[in-house]
Amino acid sequence: MMRIKIFMMVVLAIPGILSCSTRDASIPGASKESEATDRRPVRVMTIEKREISRTEKLTANINAFEETYLAPALSGRIQAIHVDVNDRVRKGQLLVEMDRTQLDQTRVQYENLKKDLARMDTLLIYGSITQQAYDQMKTQIDVTEVLLQNLEKNTWLRAPYEGTVSGRYFNNGELFSPAPNTPVGKAAIVSMVRMDILKVYVNLSEKYYPEIRSGMKARIYTEVYPDDVFTGTVYRVFPTIDPMTRTFKVELHVPNSSEKLRPGMFARVSVDLGKKEAFVVPAISINYQPGTNDRYIFINDNGTAKKIYVQFGERFDDNIEIITGEIKGGELLIFAGQKNLMNGTPVVAVDN
Repeated sequence: MMRIKIFMMVVLAIPGILSCSTRDASIPGASKESEATDRRPVRVMTIEKREISRTEKLTANINAFEETYLAPALSGRIQAIHVDVNDRVRKGQLLVEMDRTQLDQTRVQYENLKKDLARMDTLLIYGSITQQAYDQMKTQIDVTEVLLQNLEKNTWLRAPYEGTVSGRYFNNGELFSPAPNTPVGKAAIVSMVRMDILKVYVNLSEKYYPEIRSGMKARIYTEVYPDDVFTGTVYRVFPTIDPMTRTFKVELHVPNSSEKLRPGMFARVSVDLGKKEAFVVPAISINYQPGTNDRYIFINDNGTAKKIYVQFGERFDDNIEIITGEIKGGELLIFAGQKNLMNGTPVVAVDN
């Protein structure tokens, strides 16, 4: 009797269970609501190419356009130094006079030799001397003339260009010896620099070698003048790559008519490499693989998060150029809500 009651209760319960199941299945949108609840809310934006300015940022020292250490070729007494540090000098201006005793002696000798040659002209006509003797005298005069010119250059030291005296290393009356006596290890009585134009050398990665050419522009920034931007121009691209650093040297010329910039200053250089079309995304959308150098983004691929590995290009404040062959343009980049996503995670785009 007990078995019959239990069986009847089970039989009676089955229609109720079936009825409930039928009612649940008949509720419109019940399955879709459950599926939507399981999706992770994210914010998306369309990935599109845009024109960007390509720049390479470097550090460098500012150099004088020309720097000269003036000294005679031989030892000698300094007669007079006519300039001092910071003096402006013009091209050809007399800067230093050395003792001229040897110069005067050589000049007298040269004048006497010319007189002797004039007398020998008449003697040669009448056959009183041989042609060989006459030619030897001419050779001696030529040698003495060269010696005289050399002594003049080493007795009167003149400015080779317009510039500024940057160093004075002797006083009047002292004996000069051609031994290194300057901070750069050169022998000099005075030194001078040209600063109306300056040189800046930078080392660029070898990947830019095909793109750098003379005439390209660069911006120069200094800590001394933080609000000023100076313009440089690529003047020379050196022909070899340093095998140790994989870089090549570039010489920039920077106009400096105001002479605000000075040789030795530290500079930050931004070399303009032209414009190009590139994919640029917010930096906050970039994810990093812990313990590796891998970087990746997520896109919304028809409601599913898809991981795409990328490389970095140029940086623009809060945006970064991404380089990858998987992005073609038009994809929906997940830029918020992506931190705990995995490849294949269901997602739904929301406005907030």
